[in-house]
Amino acid sequence: MKKTLSLIFSCALALCSSAQQTPFEKSNGKETATYTELISYFKNITQKYPEAKLLEYGTTDIGKPLNLLVLSKSKDFDPVSLHTKGKAIILINNGIHPGEPEGIDATMMLVRDLLEKKQLPDNVVLCFIPVYNIDGMLNRGPNSRVNQNGPVEYGFRGNSRNLDLNRDCIKTDSRNSLAFQQIFQNWKPEVFLDNHTSNGADYQHVMTYIATQKDKLNPEVSAYMNNKLIPVLLAKMKERKFEMVPYVNVWGNTPDKGYEGFNDSPRYTTGYSTLFNSIGFVVETHMWKPFDQRVWATYAFMQELINQTEKDAKEIIDTKRKADEMVKNQTAFAMDWKVDTSKVEQIAFKGFEGKYKPSEVSGLDRLYYDRSAPFEKQIDYKNSFKPTQLVGKPWAYVISQSWGKVIELLKLNGVQMKPLTKDMALRGEMYFIDDYKTGTRPYEGHYLHSTIKVTKDTMNVQFYKGDYVVQVDQAVNRYIVETLEPQAIDSYFNWNFFDSILGQKEGFSDYLFEDIATEILKKDPELKAKLEEKRKADPKFAQSAYAQLDFIYKNSPYYEKTHNRYPIMRLLQPVYLGN
Repeated sequence: MKKTLSLIFSCALALCSSAQQTPFEKSNGKETATYTELISYFKNITQKYPEAKLLEYGTTDIGKPLNLLVLSKSKDFDPVSLHTKGKAIILINNGIHPGEPEGIDATMMLVRDLLEKKQLPDNVVLCFIPVYNIDGMLNRGPNSRVNQNGPVEYGFRGNSRNLDLNRDCIKTDSRNSLAFQQIFQNWKPEVFLDNHTSNGADYQHVMTYIATQKDKLNPEVSAYMNNKLIPVLLAKMKERKFEMVPYVNVWGNTPDKGYEGFNDSPRYTTGYSTLFNSIGFVVETHMWKPFDQRVWATYAFMQELINQTEKDAKEIIDTKRKADEMVKNQTAFAMDWKVDTSKVEQIAFKGFEGKYKPSEVSGLDRLYYDRSAPFEKQIDYKNSFKPTQLVGKPWAYVISQSWGKVIELLKLNGVQMKPLTKDMALRGEMYFIDDYKTGTRPYEGHYLHSTIKVTKDTMNVQFYKGDYVVQVDQAVNRYIVETLEPQAIDSYFNWNFFDSILGQKEGFSDYLFEDIATEILKKDPELKAKLEEKRKADPKFAQSAYAQLDFIYKNSPYYEKTHNRYPIMRLLQPVYLGN
């Protein structure tokens, strides 16, 4: 296999000798481009070929614009016009983790080759983000990925705020993510690809893949992706000597014992793309394979994805349109997913035997993979997921204009909203946050909430002119519901957007409230009975004078009714909102 791969690489390099060579090619597959080399390269490309255009979107956290390179055979670079003409859009993202630069270098060569050889597809427009994490690409060095086999130098995983941008698609702490979402919503890709390099177990495969989880993707899109597209891609990659398997998702184990599919929640790029019924792939080249093999595998996958999208463009577009219509009318939405362990399939896996030997560091047993002991066998793969909780959609959500970041992100993601034209008291469901867990350590700049428990109460709430009503009858319903329902795994609530509601603003002084509490109990025998019952059931409560006063306070008219009240109303029935 090594001889075959070497021949492929040598031939490919020879073909490029007369063209504009990349730093990867000039170094015989040992180096990756710098940021300056990358942008200069694509500026030269666009000067030479009118079918290529380099666009700028916003600014990143490092102060540089996020670039998008568009290849359009018709020289039409208007996304609305292109969709109207029935062109499918592929969006390919590179360098979200710049220490994993294969996509950067493979894209440089693929773009040049498509243009130079006049091989641009007729039915597909190609959008490439040359590098997403510009900040990390500029933070270049040879040491940050100790387990990776080349290139000589590369970028860093975190951006200039030390954020992992592949966890930022919902919380949107970075300006990079704002620009990325603008690109995604402007171009509305039918197909999305994010290029990566894996960490973890050792095996023979140069490349693995994560496909949008089949049960989480709309059934129409999932059927095409899993029954047609993936089998074709795997067959084509096998022909090109890059046989692929699903991403090797093992922790504390060896892959020969089997593994589970990856649960790509909306914080990840493919989880985000799922919310909009786009086909999504993450490809992961194996960290310990030579860098040149990893780059050419990425080149091959992009090429095959483009070829198959070109062949099936109409089917892919029609399938996404059907999915968008289905989502408009979808009534129940999953808040999170877990693997269904009762459903197991078999996949052909080429690995190396995992063995143990004494560690020269600790003297204890350590795992190693014996490359002199390769194997090929069928292993268990669990890739069926089921929802952990379903929530029915309301007719609409009502959001106070005071929650500015929420409003901005909804608008950015194509959510249609109607501002109230006058002050109005509306009656609907309000959640109260009864319980939740919070991480004890920061995760991507947040103390993430989870395991949310809520109760609902129907009540009248005053809203004001300029507050927003979001009807849940849109193609982007999944984004709406999975961000605004607090129980959802990547909801705005879980990412701390609404933590201020969890703080009680008023309280009592116990020595003064004693007399008031006494009067409250005299006038409310039912509350007094509840207090007695709680004393009997909870000895610790019975021994705490303050806890008993607090119980009375929270069941009195003095307690603020907005404490722990989730601030977004669920309107269950249509309401006339005026002009």
